[in-house]
Amino acid sequence: MCLPNSLLITIHFVLLILFLSINNEPAVSSPTRTEMVAMRDWVKLATDLYIPDGDKDAKYPVILIRSPYERPIDDGIKNLGFVLVYQGTRGRFGSEGRDIIFLDDGWGKTQDGYDTVEWIAKQPWCNGKIGTFGASAPGITQYMMAGSNPPSLTCMSPIFAGGSLYHYLFFESGAYRKEIMDPWLDGCKFDEQTLENIKNNPAYNDYWRQYDLSTRYDKVNFPILHIAGWYDIFTQGNIDAFIGIQKNGGPNAKGKQKLIIGPYSHAAAPEVGEFKFPDSEKYHPIAKSLEWLQYMLQGVDNEAAHLNTVTYYVMGAVGEERAPGNEWRSADSWPIPAKTKSLYLNKNGTLTNSRPDSISAKKTYKFDPDDPVPTVGGRNLVLPAGPYDQRSTESRSDVVLFTTETLDEPLEATGRIKVRLWASSSAKDTDFTAKLTDVYPDGRSMLVCEGIARARYHKSFEKPSFLTKDEVYEFSIDLWSTSIIFNKGHKIRLAISSSNSIRYDVNPNTGNPIFTETKKEIAENTIYFNRKYPSALLLPIPILHQTKEE
Repeated sequence: MCLPNSLLITIHFVLLILFLSINNEPAVSSPTRTEMVAMRDWVKLATDLYIPDGDKDAKYPVILIRSPYERPIDDGIKNLGFVLVYQGTRGRFGSEGRDIIFLDDGWGKTQDGYDTVEWIAKQPWCNGKIGTFGASAPGITQYMMAGSNPPSLTCMSPIFAGGSLYHYLFFESGAYRKEIMDPWLDGCKFDEQTLENIKNNPAYNDYWRQYDLSTRYDKVNFPILHIAGWYDIFTQGNIDAFIGIQKNGGPNAKGKQKLIIGPYSHAAAPEVGEFKFPDSEKYHPIAKSLEWLQYMLQGVDNEAAHLNTVTYYVMGAVGEERAPGNEWRSADSWPIPAKTKSLYLNKNGTLTNSRPDSISAKKTYKFDPDDPVPTVGGRNLVLPAGPYDQRSTESRSDVVLFTTETLDEPLEATGRIKVRLWASSSAKDTDFTAKLTDVYPDGRSMLVCEGIARARYHKSFEKPSFLTKDEVYEFSIDLWSTSIIFNKGHKIRLAISSSNSIRYDVNPNTGNPIFTETKKEIAENTIYFNRKYPSALLLPIPILHQTKEE
């Protein structure tokens, strides 16, 4: 095993649940055989074949999983009538080559996903129908494969993944995703060149473009079921891939994508954070992914055959009788039609509909890299994930709170959440973070979503642009997407700070290259909320009634 047990449980959940969904007493099966399949550069990859018992001349549809993890498979999957092909990516568990993660999975000089699909299509046990499956890293291998457009591929089902290695895996808004990357890279013992590639390319550049599916949406030419979770580490990755391919894909992909978004963390467990959302398992990622593959590859008339274009869960207050939300809905597209509601940061820590009337309102705090704000819940891999009460961090002097009055009526926000923040710093580089919370009547401040802006990338992720001391700049903090109804009697809160550790690497405030910097400086950061600099929380408020799933 390449990871500690806690990480193995997280990363392998997709296979474990797959086993349990098929057989109440799963037994790990040995493959029918393992073949070393040669790629275009003659590197051979260990490929386990699980062929159903029966007529040796029979042909079957095929499910392909390409993964950097070990390959245990449940015996019961044979009962589904597929050939299962489970392949280790380069350098992993019997496969040849260097395991520089995802380097050879895309559309570059080597295209292992493409080559494997076309090898499968030529095998005597394949009936010409091939689909891919998997979550997390096996989901990312699918998105990388999608850009190469294997002509023999029928469909995909990437769960909890993203199509850009820079924007959704290694970095977020220019900040290194330390809580995810450090334990994953270290635990899996990937080739050291993987980390070197990250360190050598902290900005979005040509290196990252070769692993960014958004540059090749038009090359994708097959239906995909994209499955995301509101508290997953890749939420926006799945959503953006769906939108991009749905609008710009090839003739067999454009308008033929499906998207499911549920109230899940990366573990897809019934409980997420401190909540268990009602009816959350109705569209469980594994069950729906398997149904999709049965429909697309076997023609089974199941629920996946009748999925709406988008199926999403709108969260609501948990534990409150008759609270609106906590239900599945459907839509014809994403994002759903919405108008932007600006809640302005105002003096006295208020969050209001009215633009600030103050001439000079602002708030200065000291950001000490040696004493960062700790991560409490949210979109985590190793740390506890999901909605957690944030009051333990909200009393800090480097956290500035803005809260609405008690809501007279429920308020729904569905779509991408952003903060427009006017701020300055004594440092040439620093961070600004934001957390959106749902404040319950008993005082709990439950995390909804969060984000970060690394100041050096306030103009572009491609080229750093450092700050002039005490000059005021406009920053956009992307909190990614969510869907929630803030109930009557609740409050909406926005917490602004400059760190969220260990979710993101802590900015040393020096402006020097990350990863190698040893010096740290305390920054005096100032946020502005006045007439000239009207900082605001931007909420997407739906303008059309969406269909509730029955």
